[in-house]
Amino acid sequence: MNESQWGMRPNIPRALMLAQREVAVFVQDAVMLEGINFTLPEIQTLLDGITVGGHKLNEQQIAVNQGKAWGFLFNSIRKGEFSLSSEFACELHKIAGKEEALTWGKFRDGSVTIAGTDYVPPPFESLDEEYAAMIERATEYEDVYDQAISIFLDMARNQFFYDVNKRMGRFMMNGHLLNNGYPAINLPASKQLEFNELMLDFYKSGDKAAMNHFMRSCLDERGVKIMLESGSSLRP
Repeated sequence: MNESQWGMRPNIPRALMLAQREVAVFVQDAVMLEGINFTLPEIQTLLDGITVGGHKLNEQQIAVNQGKAWGFLFNSIRKGEFSLSSEFACELHKIAGKEEALTWGKFRDGSVTIAGTDYVPPPFESLDEEYAAMIERATEYEDVYDQAISIFLDMARNQFFYDVNKRMGRFMMNGHLLNNGYPAINLPASKQLEFNELMLDFYKSGDKAAMNHFMRSCLDERGVKIMLESGSSLRP
């Protein structure tokens, strides 16, 4: 999915517009992937700052955290403050992982495991080096989607935080895409089984090819079509 394949030219305001209009869907899918069943109207109500009945407080906290993290991401991009740095990732995790992770806003300081696989994430002492290596690997790709998906996968596999790692990986992936003027990738809850199976294979092998293909398939073609409209006007 490079510019020559899709004909998309980068446009940050338009990419942000598309993501903002879908943020309730992004949040709903994210929490459903965590086993929390909110309807879209319930998510929209929560994002408007109004609580909804029939859900545990911690479930509502997770959904609200997701909405606030998206808001922080959008504002950071508009202000030119988004970066792939570990410092920015920790600031974002401070919002996305609040009251959910064992600690939030900093890398883990102990060992973790990943359910369903014998793969063991790197020791906490090496996380700073692993993060730097992750960014270096990503920049070796020419295509922005390859870069972004690589960041998501490495963040999930390295487990930089005690929790919220896959969601953080997707936030940083989409921050990179939006900051470069390209549409975000949403992971639909309807594809959860395929996602889980492919991720378990990825954890074991470290081979990103199948997951790269899968994540690209999640890109909303409607957004691509909008980015393609009036191509000459898409230049930032």
